[in-house]
Amino acid sequence: MQKQMLKGQGSNPLPFDCIVLEEAETVKNPFSGDSVELQPDAVAVYDCIRGAEMMASQANIDDGGHPLWCTVREGIDWFREYYAKEYMVLLD
Repeated sequence: MQKQMLKGQGSNPLPFDCIVLEEAETVKNPFSGDSVELQPDAVAVYDCIRGAEMMASQANIDDGGHPLWCTVREGIDWFREYYAKEYMVLLD
C-alpha cells in the first residue's frame, strides 16, 4: 500500500512531495556496502534523492541551482535533521 504525501506532511515534515509506502526497508549504501533500516518516509526521501542525482548526472547537469540538484540538497538536509545516523551510513 502506498500514499501520496505532500511537502510538509507527516511526523517528520517531508521536504518535497513523494509517495510513501507503509513498510520499513533495509537500504544498502552502494559504495560502502553498509546497510540500515529506514522508516517509510525516509525510504521515500532517499529514493527521491538517488533518483534526482541519477537523472542530473545522466543528463550532465552541473548547474547546482537546477531543480534536480535542489531536490538532492533538500533531501540531504532533511536526512541530517530527522535521520542523522542513517544519513551518516547512506549519504555522507
